[in-house]
Amino acid sequence: MKAHHPRRVLTAAALVGLTALVATGCGSAPDNAGGQNSKAAKAESAADLGGMEKLVAAAEKEGKLNVYALAPDWANYGEMIAAFEKKYAIEVNNEDPGGSSQGALNAAAKAKRKGQARAVDALDLGTSYMQDAKKQGLLAPYRVAGWDGIPDAQKQPDASFMNNYGGYISIGCDAKAVKNCPETFKDLLKPEYRNKVALNGDPTESSSALAAVVAASLASGGSLDDAQPGLDFFQELKKKGNFVPAKSTLATIQQGETPISIDWDYLNLGYGEKLKPKGVDWQVAVPSDGLYSRYYNQGVNKHAPHPAAARLWLEFVYSPEGQNIWLKGFSRPALLDAMQKDGTADKAAVAAIPEVDGVPEEPTVEQEAKAKETVVQGWGKAVS
Repeated sequence: MKAHHPRRVLTAAALVGLTALVATGCGSAPDNAGGQNSKAAKAESAADLGGMEKLVAAAEKEGKLNVYALAPDWANYGEMIAAFEKKYAIEVNNEDPGGSSQGALNAAAKAKRKGQARAVDALDLGTSYMQDAKKQGLLAPYRVAGWDGIPDAQKQPDASFMNNYGGYISIGCDAKAVKNCPETFKDLLKPEYRNKVALNGDPTESSSALAAVVAASLASGGSLDDAQPGLDFFQELKKKGNFVPAKSTLATIQQGETPISIDWDYLNLGYGEKLKPKGVDWQVAVPSDGLYSRYYNQGVNKHAPHPAAARLWLEFVYSPEGQNIWLKGFSRPALLDAMQKDGTADKAAVAAIPEVDGVPEEPTVEQEAKAKETVVQGWGKAVS
């Protein structure tokens, strides 16, 4: 497994301005209907509850945390959840681990779930989906202990949500099944890749797949204000017979169903690490003609049935322990720069992050929302 391009670590500062990344997440906690009316539900920091010890005590009393669509192989979420459960007396219920950002948003927005013990507690979403959650009044402001270390451009001033972990769109390839692995979007149009190119989901619902379409647009003469060339690219990819409609996962890669996958670099690199013992040589390249990078975000559901556990979850993922777990999953955490300065970053994990040449395209919230609208409206026609 290798990542192409000279090895220069991209830190959180280099990604400032990125406010999102696809992903997914949600939550749920104690089985008491009074959770939303508790002191924890109104807390905007651990200090509002009397400090971390009081927050931990309240969260462990709730005893549960509901999240949504946090795939174990996604950015090292399997280890993140296991570490949280081991550290605290809290059971994590991860609903629909293979779900999408849209699915997580839908789960949080369902009126019938509000106030119920199975409702989402915390959200992990791409920026456009997190903005939707904010517009729907689903987010409760919360500042984690590491708030000051998160660059201003990577957090909302009202603390409704903040960047968590990020990376680049990349091309993963089974080097044993594909003679010449592609390194650019232009390469993907070659006839040798017939029935081989896939995405990690439906771009009308998945932040990672949406990002792939935007990256393809940048590689095809488009811009952050114009995602249509990305749709045209996938339309051509489909006409050539290269596009595989199946969702790319660790399982489909191993089975040979999706030998080429356009996905976040940290996911492709993580797949490579897991597939190597199984005899799969999964190569990863960041396409120079579609250099696109984003962050995913964390936020607390305003209707969380386990409000203390939801806030403790954010404290954990933004702690040095949690941020280093992201690093071990090849992603770039929001607090990376601050941790490198204070010496808490895992140096070996930092060294393993693929370095990339060039400056990534970084959309504004408005540009990403516009791209999402374009893709939602045009994807079906493009690949039908």
